[in-house]
Amino acid sequence: MTTPTTFLASLGTALPGDPVDNATLAKVLGINEDWIEVFIGTRTRHFARDLGTGAVRWSLADLCAQAAEKALAAPEVDTSEIEFIVLGTATPDTLMPATVNHVADQLGLDQVPTFQLQSGCAGAVQALGVAQTMIASGQYRTGLVIGGDVCSKHLDLQRDVAGAAPGDLVNHVLFGDGAGAAVVTDEPRGQRLALRHVLNRFTGLGRKPGQVIEWFGLADRYDDRQALTEDYKAIEESVPVMAVEILWEMLGELDWEADQLDYLLPPQLSGRMTRRITEELDVPTAQDVSCVADTGNNGNALPFLQIEKLLERMSDGEKALAIAVESSKWIKAGFALEKI
Repeated sequence: MTTPTTFLASLGTALPGDPVDNATLAKVLGINEDWIEVFIGTRTRHFARDLGTGAVRWSLADLCAQAAEKALAAPEVDTSEIEFIVLGTATPDTLMPATVNHVADQLGLDQVPTFQLQSGCAGAVQALGVAQTMIASGQYRTGLVIGGDVCSKHLDLQRDVAGAAPGDLVNHVLFGDGAGAAVVTDEPRGQRLALRHVLNRFTGLGRKPGQVIEWFGLADRYDDRQALTEDYKAIEESVPVMAVEILWEMLGELDWEADQLDYLLPPQLSGRMTRRITEELDVPTAQDVSCVADTGNNGNALPFLQIEKLLERMSDGEKALAIAVESSKWIKAGFALEKI
């Protein structure tokens, strides 16, 4: 029996505040602006916190609700149709209640199942996979999929990082905040994007994490652990290789040829790393769709930001393949879209 196709009917994104350029960030942190451009290759990013005071201006729930409201405001979509919500994030506002429930509250949605997947760069893809399974079950016809992160909550913007090692400093310049959302349906309408395939696979057996975000309780919140640590060298070495593996694995599962791809949505680590990964993927017939150089690495918002840019270019019959790699414990992820 053929599995029913899931469609993306509409999309919305939210980025907090004005873009913060490298000159502004370098001044706040007391570091070299040129280093950010050369080593990271990201030009701007958005923060949910005030750079001067550290005060939180938008919560993750706020950003997710804003993105969802935009998706729900699209033609051929109605909020009353939403039968479930799935949120993927690595940075929930609180451990409990789950952020997805605050989002539902802000949207005025009640009496629907809500799911929150805690995951890094693969979280939004995992959320799409869960939604696809729910639609394919025949029990649901329309749902809301959200991905977002507020990475700046884990960074001490008042800290003197002038003498910090590059592996530590990178965390202050690499990340940004944001959210994205899509309405998924069991029939083609609105944007008419068919979700042809979703890949989610844990591949970190026996491997050290490439990234760790700590959770502190009352018993250990004052020890000397960093909230966020990253093995950037391991990430630089592993992610391009994994991205190529994901590309060919997905093409094989889809029975697509590489030259049939019209668009490629590569992993969004940083401006510099994404350029390198795209070169490694080597699909010259496919147009690259990237956003990280302008948005910063805002985690689970990125696939939706890429799809938003994709929709500006995509025509009927064209195919796109997205790749995501989560370095926290090495997860391969991706999805394929076709405009019908």
